[in-house]
Amino acid sequence: MIDRQSAFVTNLANLSQNAWLGEIDDICDELGFFEQLGRSHCAAFLEAGNNLLVTFENIPDVQEHNPDAEPRGFPFTRNEGWSHLALLSFDAGWFRDEAVIDFFDRMTDDAFFEDFENIVFFGANNAGYAAAAFSLASPGSTIVALNPQATLEPISAGWDTRFRTARRTDFSGPYGYAPDMIEGAKEVFVAFDPQERLDACHAALFRKPHVTLLPCPLMGGELDRTFDRLGILEVIIKLAMAGSLTAKRFHQLLRARRYDDVYGQDLVSHLVRSNHTGLARVICEYKLQRGKNPFYAKTLADLAR
Repeated sequence: MIDRQSAFVTNLANLSQNAWLGEIDDICDELGFFEQLGRSHCAAFLEAGNNLLVTFENIPDVQEHNPDAEPRGFPFTRNEGWSHLALLSFDAGWFRDEAVIDFFDRMTDDAFFEDFENIVFFGANNAGYAAAAFSLASPGSTIVALNPQATLEPISAGWDTRFRTARRTDFSGPYGYAPDMIEGAKEVFVAFDPQERLDACHAALFRKPHVTLLPCPLMGGELDRTFDRLGILEVIIKLAMAGSLTAKRFHQLLRARRYDDVYGQDLVSHLVRSNHTGLARVICEYKLQRGKNPFYAKTLADLAR
């Protein structure tokens, strides 16, 4: 099987969730398969070439934040000829439903993943947990996880108090503790903001030798949206699929943050709070040479008082 571009089109913006799922169902029935997994999840597969991108996403986030309201992998199937398996949650869950676990058990029993030469598992935040955990079904794959949780099991991660309702979720069963599930992966890339203390604590639990930790200071807890804004997430996934992603290459891509005003404002605010006012002035003056953002002018005026 070779990669071949697929010319399918979508019209997914501004739809209700049910209408959106109906469109996804129609597309995948024609080009692969669509399967409801219990009451809260579904799997959507597009068959194309021998590269497979496996993504985990929450449908509300896809509809609100993804370009054209498409699952993350659809453009890769259309433009790169990759096959794509999307695991979709109807809400902000951790993909711990028994139906999702059974689905990956079936895919393993059917040798589904053995049909592909290169496989990348991708997810962010709670979906980053799932990407790491369910990679167990596909030994030899590459994982790109942004701000993933290792687990929310109280005995192991009781220090993370952000997701109290999720504490009723069972993280002890199959595909449970994500840092143990990555044992058979080829490479694992875990990106996180070290300023986000709880995210950094989870990242530190991924300790295997084949794990590359990718600190992204002052880039926040929604790295997928930040990387989309910088225009680098697509490149990161392509490099992972090609086996060319390294810490050095990743940090080269992060240089795009120098031209991003959201990052620039966060950096200046951090410098002012930490009493590095001289450096804050330098950045504000540089930014004002490139544009007229009033934030930098106001900060300079405040620092001059």
